[in-house]
Amino acid sequence: MTVESTAARSTTRRSGTGGKRATTKNAAGNAAEDATAPAEKSPSSGTSGARKTSGTRKTAKKPAGRTAAKSAAKKPAKSAKPAEGETQLVQLLTPEGERVEHPEYSVDLSAEELRGLYRDMVLTRRFDAEATSLQRQGELGLWASLLGQEAAQIGSGRALRDDDYVFPTYREHGVAWCRGVDPTNLLGMFRGVNHGGWDPKSNNFHLYTIVIGSQVLHATGYAMGVTMDDADSAVVAYFGDGASSQGDVAEAFTFAAVYNSPVVFFCQNNQWAISEPAERQSRVPIYQRARGFGFPGVRVDGNDVLACLAVTRAAVERARNGEGPMLVEAFTYRMGAHTTSDDPTRYRCEEERAEWEAKDPIHRLRVHLEKEGLADAEFLAGIEEESDAMGKHVREAIRSMPDPDTMAIFENVYADGHALVDEERAQFAEYLAGFAEGAAEEGR
Repeated sequence: MTVESTAARSTTRRSGTGGKRATTKNAAGNAAEDATAPAEKSPSSGTSGARKTSGTRKTAKKPAGRTAAKSAAKKPAKSAKPAEGETQLVQLLTPEGERVEHPEYSVDLSAEELRGLYRDMVLTRRFDAEATSLQRQGELGLWASLLGQEAAQIGSGRALRDDDYVFPTYREHGVAWCRGVDPTNLLGMFRGVNHGGWDPKSNNFHLYTIVIGSQVLHATGYAMGVTMDDADSAVVAYFGDGASSQGDVAEAFTFAAVYNSPVVFFCQNNQWAISEPAERQSRVPIYQRARGFGFPGVRVDGNDVLACLAVTRAAVERARNGEGPMLVEAFTYRMGAHTTSDDPTRYRCEEERAEWEAKDPIHRLRVHLEKEGLADAEFLAGIEEESDAMGKHVREAIRSMPDPDTMAIFENVYADGHALVDEERAQFAEYLAGFAEGAAEEGR
């Protein structure tokens, strides 16, 4: 079986949607009710999100001493877990592969569409694994893995129309697949041979953004333009739990709310912003922060591809209908390192990772397909064969790319040149030449 690129499939089917929209009971969903609900307890502090006032002001506790800080640093921390019943998590497929109902969100997919979602996640994971291996082999300078976040990305990506516009971070490989971007084009930037590798206008998928949180502002501005053009498309901005602390994100929330912009803020809360747990980003669940800006928020099981599809579809329909922005928090987990330069064993527990492995998004959909008799051995073997072909295609593509120009970093820094840059260029060239001289000596 040969690899079928998503770009080629754009004229045929889009798996997981089949060209049909699932009906939702309420576009805003439980988030609309939540906007008027009493403040819930914070997962990190155990106190109410609304600060109590009294006649006397309590003095804040002093921070722990240096000895205590060192002791705490020795043991990796666990990310925050919401208390039972604290948040309303939208879930349509349990970790055991059982379909469940939700009062506000639903999705009705055919067997072909369900198999398409499974195919999307398997191939995306294989591509991601190959890219990680290629970086370890020196073919890429860096790679940001999406391992564990396939459901959040494929579910939300398949909820969009062709005329919707996506603003990603640097980890949305699954969304890129859904938008028809050739996976091998994603590798060029991480190899250092281009600045993106695809035309954003061709797929309505913006270039990857390395600056944390800035794309959320760009998405809001684009959405304001959509309103001015009197169009009915929606805009989706992807960001992580760490980026939610950036000022750019808060400003984007303000502008989107005030201008009632058709933008969906999709936060993949994978529990860790490099080495900082989510509890260091917010004292309340991230989706509740939308309340303070005047628009609804909802938390969805980010490892449930069906729930992510249903919630995102409802959110973009709400935006198209002129009802303004919405915040979707996909509660998931980063199974791998933040990037290939990171070592997550230094700051988080292996028990936590094992706990989330049991909620694997691909496994739960496969179990469901097998239980319902929707995927036989022939289908699964075919996906495995296609996955192997994908891996081979990626390896061949990266090795056919040129080596990056190591001296290009000094170009275009100043329009008219600069003495210090010239000096640094000469020093670096001399440093590189030393390797060539050393190799020549060994060859004698």
